[in-house]
Amino acid sequence: MAEYKGVMIFGEVREGKLAAVTTELLGCGRNLADALGQELYCLLVGNDITSLAGEAIAYGADRVYVVDTPPMKDYDTDLYLSVSEKVARQVMPCIVLFGQTAIGRDLGPCLAFRLGTAISTDCVELAIEPGSKLLLQTKPVYGDNARATFTCESYPQMATVRARVMSSPERDGSREGQIINVEASLDAPSVRTKVIKRVVEESTGIKLEDANVVVCGGRGIGSAEGFKKLEKLAEILKGAVGASRPPCDNGWVSNSLLVGLTGKIIAPDLYIAVALSGSSQHMTGCSGARNIVAINKDPEANIFKEATLGIIGDWEELLPVFTNKIEELMAGRKKDR
Repeated sequence: MAEYKGVMIFGEVREGKLAAVTTELLGCGRNLADALGQELYCLLVGNDITSLAGEAIAYGADRVYVVDTPPMKDYDTDLYLSVSEKVARQVMPCIVLFGQTAIGRDLGPCLAFRLGTAISTDCVELAIEPGSKLLLQTKPVYGDNARATFTCESYPQMATVRARVMSSPERDGSREGQIINVEASLDAPSVRTKVIKRVVEESTGIKLEDANVVVCGGRGIGSAEGFKKLEKLAEILKGAVGASRPPCDNGWVSNSLLVGLTGKIIAPDLYIAVALSGSSQHMTGCSGARNIVAINKDPEANIFKEATLGIIGDWEELLPVFTNKIEELMAGRKKDR
């Protein structure tokens, strides 16, 4: 244990900037490092990303390890795993954190296996136990009906962290830190996969996982046309539309809008659940929402157990009234400015 020191986060880059989940991890990692009285490290892997190292320092990193080379332009499990393992063995952090993203869910467990340790995925709270100094890793269990806290006595202690459950720290451009360039030293025979084509998911407006407001429809919406009404409300609130499993399976909306255990896990400020029952699989994807407003004609629907505000009634009658009122209030706010 004595040789393991510091907290390391894996920083993701999107569209030439630090991803939101990266700044959230930097804030979380900073708190953990301070609790241990140790340093916070950030690992950045990609191509043409060195300029972002200063940003990572501004958001709390003490040291940034940068692997900046053209072969790392696109995520590849073998390539990223190779350099991540190299840096982890060199740095010997006692804690390693990833975002609960497509990359984090793939790379985190692979790295844990390589390092001979365990990993807790989809954590929503992290803290340091005062006595043992072990990482307390809290995550939803039993379909999000309960939360459990785990510790791991092998090192490094590793976890993936759900996006938007932790706040990004304020950017401090005056912070100073160390930037260390790492040679990739790629072992070509160990690379078993090759990126042949990169397909960017088409989307308009705010991405579901980035939205502060999400209007989500369920089986009760009944058709693709019904989702147009949800889109109008989402547009007024500058939010995004989501869906439970049945609308996706019926082809009313794209699978990319699926919220739940097998879809996207989100944590918006406001989640408006329309005509959905609130199954445990679905609630796994939205339980991190700060406020849930539910509209459903079934007073026994599970969603009402989770909702901050519940409205019992037919969504087709209630939603237009609700939408018009929101539109009126938003228009009033603009006039007041």
